[in-house]
Amino acid sequence: MIELEQASFSYGGGDILSELSLHLAPGTFHFLTGPSGSGKSTLLKLCFMELQPTRGQARIFGQDVRQMDRDEVARARRRIGIGHQDCQFIDHLSIAENVALPLEVSGQDTSAAEADLRELLGWVGLSGQTAQLPPELSGGERQRAALARAVIMSPDVVLADEPTGNVDWEMAQRLLALLVELNRMGKTVLVATHDLNLIRVAKAQVSARVLRIVRGRLQAAGADL
Repeated sequence: MIELEQASFSYGGGDILSELSLHLAPGTFHFLTGPSGSGKSTLLKLCFMELQPTRGQARIFGQDVRQMDRDEVARARRRIGIGHQDCQFIDHLSIAENVALPLEVSGQDTSAAEADLRELLGWVGLSGQTAQLPPELSGGERQRAALARAVIMSPDVVLADEPTGNVDWEMAQRLLALLVELNRMGKTVLVATHDLNLIRVAKAQVSARVLRIVRGRLQAAGADL
């Protein structure tokens, strides 16, 4: 699905990520941990082809990213849903319209998916905010909307950057349940998080591998998680 081989990413003259290798196989679940500024968001952007490795190789669905043209990148991205920590929305569209936007862009009939949209917004706790505009939402609500938008197309791969960072524990477990259910449906899931309690709960429900970025390098996290 997504493979990084000895991939490094440099910015401002120094390596943010250094010679890391990652293989996201179909149907697997991974957590990505590490302190703030360690490069978790950068790694997710490499997986989504927003960035390219400075050195090393990135292959997405078997294709070398450097050899993909714009249309090939666009097609590959339709198979990947990403919920950014710094999620961007179109401020004059309602939350429901923002979440449904990937359907519209891909040419699908949004009215036919209306029931699925309502169910998804309910799952992430936004049933009462569907008509609100993005600036009217709290940070946690925006992150939940970003996760909903990431999975609305039922992508093969789901990338989530701190999806539970600004929500209470009850909602965090609800969002985790959504990700676990997607994984049980065969989706590949990669979640960047600081929340070790969330990881412990997840590991009781799904076979999850825990990775940690340490000084720019990727390691398997300790068995005590």
